Amino acid sequence: MSANPSSPETRLRDAERSQAAILLAARDEFAGHGLAGARVDRIAERAQVNKRLIYYYFNSKDDLFLAVLEQAYADIRAAERELHLTDMPPAQAIRRLTEFTWEYYLAHPEFLTLLNSENLHQGRHLAQSSRAREMNSPLIATLAQILERGRAEGLFRGGIDPVQLYVSIAGMAYFYLSNNHTLSAIFGRSLMTPKAQHERISHMCDVILGYVLKG
Repeated sequence: MSANPSSPETRLRDAERSQAAILLAARDEFAGHGLAGARVDRIAERAQVNKRLIYYYFNSKDDLFLAVLEQAYADIRAAERELHLTDMPPAQAIRRLTEFTWEYYLAHPEFLTLLNSENLHQGRHLAQSSRAREMNSPLIATLAQILERGRAEGLFRGGIDPVQLYVSIAGMAYFYLSNNHTLSAIFGRSLMTPKAQHERISHMCDVILGYVLKG
């Protein structure tokens, strides 16, 4: 028997579908135009919803932007959990996280542009988000566990800050991809050819593992 169109379950599913459509449309709008240039009218058109419904769920454009950022972090953290890093040998886990971060940024350029936009606003939206901090803490805890296991096995040197290490992993991928146009122009060669991309991830892994492994 099909659900009653007016039943609470049906209304909940409709609301979830509407919010998901709004978030997806808003992600593309914010990624393409930044927070300042984004228009709620265009988001409503992309999501095929009434503009009033956006404000009903998200109150303001700033609140919607924060929801998009939170969803973007939720997506990458969920993908990282699927790696099952704690099941791998320590060095393999560090290499895989480095490779994954590069691959994810390549596959999701909108993630980088959303972060660029938030940094232009000095991180003021994420600073208000306890959810963002809660989502990112498990990654750092996992990385700390891997580092400690590697140290206990005599493979890794001690005293490595997992936050600093992750910032280095993310930063090497983020800077390269966010600045590939200017870097390609000033060095006179394309940094996004398959060969250049392969060289980059190999370099990243060599740098990160060279840092964590005992000499």
